[in-house]
Amino acid sequence: MKKLFSALLLACLGGQASAQAASDAVLLQGGYVMTMDPAVGDLPGADVLVRDGRIVAVGQNLEAPGARRLDVRGKVVLPGFVDVHSHLWVTTMRGQFRNAGGKFFPVSSRLAQAMTPEDTYTAMHLGVLEQLHGGITTTADFFDNVRDAAHGEAGLKALRDAGGRAVLFYGGPDKTTRTLIDLDHLKTLASARQAGDRVTLGLAWRLPRDRADEANWALRQREYDTALALGLPIQVHVSGEPGPMFDALISRGYLYPGLTVVHATDATPAHQAALERAGGSLALTPLSEHRVAYGLTRLDSFSSVTRQGLGIDGNSLAGMADMYATMRLAALTWSGGAQDEAAPDPRALLDLATRRGAMAVGLDRDIGTLSPGKRADLQVIGLDAVNLGGFGGGDPAALLVYSARPENVEAVMVDGRYVKLDGRLVGVDLPAVLARARASAEALLRRAPPP
Repeated sequence: MKKLFSALLLACLGGQASAQAASDAVLLQGGYVMTMDPAVGDLPGADVLVRDGRIVAVGQNLEAPGARRLDVRGKVVLPGFVDVHSHLWVTTMRGQFRNAGGKFFPVSSRLAQAMTPEDTYTAMHLGVLEQLHGGITTTADFFDNVRDAAHGEAGLKALRDAGGRAVLFYGGPDKTTRTLIDLDHLKTLASARQAGDRVTLGLAWRLPRDRADEANWALRQREYDTALALGLPIQVHVSGEPGPMFDALISRGYLYPGLTVVHATDATPAHQAALERAGGSLALTPLSEHRVAYGLTRLDSFSSVTRQGLGIDGNSLAGMADMYATMRLAALTWSGGAQDEAAPDPRALLDLATRRGAMAVGLDRDIGTLSPGKRADLQVIGLDAVNLGGFGGGDPAALLVYSARPENVEAVMVDGRYVKLDGRLVGVDLPAVLARARASAEALLRRAPPP
């Protein structure tokens, strides 16, 4: 197993080195640039100049002597998507959640017990690669299977090596909240932070199962206070019993700008008003919320919350890391529930997946729009595909929301470096990665305790 893990690390580091070899200056020429910056809007036939990892200029006929050039005429250039909530460690459990034949929570909890640090690395690394393939350049990963320090370090290394941008929300060894999160290890990881890190840290926080258990609340308070002392953002699930959980967050004074409430599909107007007053964020994950029967995610029900975005909630639970499918389901639920075809706004959905998603995870100063000065996290969508055929022009927002798929993403940049180009992940031995993932998934099934 150690040899397998070492081989995977070498393969991933080799892929990272290939991406690093890209020119410091890149000029994307002639695309339909959807900046998602409200002050700029769309720029047809425009260029994007990237240098030293940042967007230097956006406009027509830019001059860039010596820059590496990419012809994006007839294509759409869009900010990279922001997945505001995920569980990447379940990636290698794909296909095991079989509705009545095996529900997500019991199955994932059982298989989680068998995971080694190597399994954790394999799952989370593959999860990020899949996201990058589909234009998701940033993920907020709620890592709630930190069985020990080695698992925590394996997860952090997987996110770093895969090449995406991420916030790793460090959690406990399981979902039960019986034990305290390893705060000493979290402090150690936090002490190694450096300015400009592409992968940063947060706290994956859960409320007590028994909200009358004051001893358990004391543990949760220690976790919360540690995150605040370290300056780390916090994500917390509000699901299962969303009303009382949200009430507890409000009554105990936990809402603040660094806290993201996840799911909360039954949040009342009063709950949302409290979140908005506190400056907190909301993460909605329509595909998974529908799958585990939290109810229908109606975006129009959450219009009062400014800082919100869309999440995948685990590639295997959602089926795949597909932000296009996430937006599409959200749009269809919106129009179907309202019984009004005109209710959804495709551009508003793209805004949730980019600019507002960046706001929700606290990264909007650096990403979310194609604005000069921001980090160059972007995607290029080719329109010459059978599922996009027949588009005659005009605003492409509805085309992307209702018709696009991950395979239409031809190029992806993170920090100004290509991680996908010409439709292929850069520097990744994909057959080898998939073979290791399959071996890890099969081993999990063999080692896991019986149902």
